[in-house]
Amino acid sequence: MVRRMTNSLITTFMLQKVEIQKMLNKLKMQQILKTVGLVALLALAGCSTAYYAAMEKVGFHKRDILIDRVEDARDAQQASQQEFKDALDQMSQLLNFHGGNLQQRYEDLSAQYEDSKKSADEVTSRINKVETVAFDLFDEWEAELGQYQNKQLKADSKKKLLDTKRQFNALVKVMRRAESKMPPVLRVLNDNVLYLKHNLNAKAVGAIQGEFGGLQQDVNSLISEMNRAIADSNQFIANMNNNG
Repeated sequence: MVRRMTNSLITTFMLQKVEIQKMLNKLKMQQILKTVGLVALLALAGCSTAYYAAMEKVGFHKRDILIDRVEDARDAQQASQQEFKDALDQMSQLLNFHGGNLQQRYEDLSAQYEDSKKSADEVTSRINKVETVAFDLFDEWEAELGQYQNKQLKADSKKKLLDTKRQFNALVKVMRRAESKMPPVLRVLNDNVLYLKHNLNAKAVGAIQGEFGGLQQDVNSLISEMNRAIADSNQFIANMNNNG
């Protein structure tokens, strides 16, 4: 349990470290040095409140972080698309095996399965991070509505909050739907890899050929859903930038 918690904390820290470095790269070094050092930011990465406060000091608010994380989730989905396409290609090559090094074909497929699994985990992690900052942004936005004295400005801000929430909820729904398409594909790939591992011969290859058509359909469906999620991500980013 302690080891799993430690690994989880290390993973969270490393993701936030990459995110911080990415954002800091957008700023001039002179501006960074006038506000807060990179070392101090990395030390604060484990605490959301301190993390947000540190990022605000260098000009990045929750809205900016949300946009950046949606971009990261979109990029992760694009990378995952390619990994699953490559896995399907490796499976096709193995099924069309007509002599040669069958062991190498199996090892290529096994390695591609692992890459696909890692990419799927990355997609899930990125979507989770998108939701975290979005919920924090919406909570802060809603709380600050009570600070308005001007009723018209308050009403306008509340409308923008509701619109942003609606757009975000729709985006996450599409992201999660695409995400849900990955486990079934991974299960089929894993079954095939395991079967070949224990029965690496031409007969075993023939035994899994019947599943290829269904796997191909599942991968195509996954890619289609991801394309929609990527397109919706781009639209959400554009809307946030235009209304910022």
